[in-house]
Amino acid sequence: MTDTRPLALITGASSGIDLELARQFAAHGYDLVVNAEDEELEAAAERLRESGAEVRAVRADLRTGEGRFLLLDALDGLTVDVAVLNAGVGQGGAFVDTDLTDDQAVIDLDVTATVRLAKPLLRAMVARGEGRLAFTSSVASQMPGSFQPVYNASKSFVQSFAQALAEEVKDTGVTVTAFMPGPTDTEFFDRADMADDTRMGTMEKDAAAQVAEQAFEAIVKGRKKAVTGSLMTKAQGLAGKVLPDGVKAAAHRRLAEPGTGEGPRD
Repeated sequence: MTDTRPLALITGASSGIDLELARQFAAHGYDLVVNAEDEELEAAAERLRESGAEVRAVRADLRTGEGRFLLLDALDGLTVDVAVLNAGVGQGGAFVDTDLTDDQAVIDLDVTATVRLAKPLLRAMVARGEGRLAFTSSVASQMPGSFQPVYNASKSFVQSFAQALAEEVKDTGVTVTAFMPGPTDTEFFDRADMADDTRMGTMEKDAAAQVAEQAFEAIVKGRKKAVTGSLMTKAQGLAGKVLPDGVKAAAHRRLAEPGTGEGPRD
């Protein structure tokens, strides 16, 4: 990587919000290390290189110890100015019906990988006295996730974790940001088996580029948290602060319960 441009690490950057965030950083003068576990990553990296950024693609499954080691090994000797831990996965359906292996995969990626990567990245930043660490949280972090219980709980963990770290490092020159998108037009709902059979999967969603632009601004300004997306999403974020958990759980059920969707989208 170059010595004259700052470096941003973006995980999950083969598509969706994560790829759009990588585009934001590339457009603002950053070189990139991008990670994802799927074969789309290299094509995404090629598109990012068109901006003039130097881009190192590290294909690795962060759910596994081997995958996390591959990514950290690729960062050896590099100064990561900004690290955005975006990689995540969801799982829809009633908890009694979902496969425990799928539930565990959510925990392994959204929680375990987040902690295991944040530790060395944040230590290095604090030692230098500068850097920005960011996490993809969600408005879902504020509500019990009926028919999506493990995912919402994982985002509640990420949100609490990020805010605690932000307080710990507030006097070190390092900032920690949690950005909170709502339902966004990405591959998430297909991968979570929620695309066609739930109201959340078939409803109109925020554009990934809009979410990423607002997230980028929050990260570079060092904000502790930001609800990102449309006015509707921001309203959801405000409602999440004041509504009782029972009300939020019932509302989430209406969005995520199988059989509430409108069928396949065109």
